[in-house]
Amino acid sequence: MRLTIATIMAGIMLAIIGFLKGGEIIKFIPYPVVAGFTSGIAVTIFSSQIKDILGLDVEKITAQFMEQILCYIQNIQTLNLYAILITIASIFIIILWTKIPKIGKLIPSMLVSVIVITLLVQFFTLPAETIGSRFGSLDLKITFVNFNGVSFELIKSLLPVSITIAVLAGIESLLSAVVADGMTNDRHNSNTELVGQGFANIASAAIGGIPVTGAIARTTTNIKNGAKSLVSAIISSIALFSMVMILLNFLQ
Repeated sequence: MRLTIATIMAGIMLAIIGFLKGGEIIKFIPYPVVAGFTSGIAVTIFSSQIKDILGLDVEKITAQFMEQILCYIQNIQTLNLYAILITIASIFIIILWTKIPKIGKLIPSMLVSVIVITLLVQFFTLPAETIGSRFGSLDLKITFVNFNGVSFELIKSLLPVSITIAVLAGIESLLSAVVADGMTNDRHNSNTELVGQGFANIASAAIGGIPVTGAIARTTTNIKNGAKSLVSAIISSIALFSMVMILLNFLQ
């Protein structure tokens, strides 16, 4: 409940900042900061995926880079050869598919890799961890949050947390948008981005979700797979929602 309320408060703050044209502050951020942000995200993503690439049996991974590396070294004996082979095969399919004339650009190589490798793992019953085996069954029912018990004292106590969420969400979203501008030779509207992020956080929290931001990893993937306009983000969201609500039910 506390995270939900804090997220809604952060969403309201982001929307207000956007309406007041506070997004213009992004103009004053030095470009080296953007480059450092992008590089840092790349390192963070890579380090967090080493566990799955090697198939290490580690229950909990810390967010600190050096502690992550040390943890991997300490648990290297739990290495899973099948996980490594699956990773290599996935990369191979992605590279190979992009080389195919016409169809390689029509159908995203990453989607093909996910489908092919998933079918191979299921068909040959390979000892690889899956989303189902790690997280178990998912509750697909959408339930709206009950706000009974919310008081002024609670809102006051969560104010520092909500400000932190709003600032981090705003900065990450705007920096991601700047990186996307460089890849598409386009220019985003910072104020509209903040307003959109604000309403997105309010909607997410209302149905029990966590804080949301613009993410450079998903944005880059979308662009590299042929996104030409803002409509691609909408289609991506609808496709993801459909996969979760329909395909997961079918697989279960």
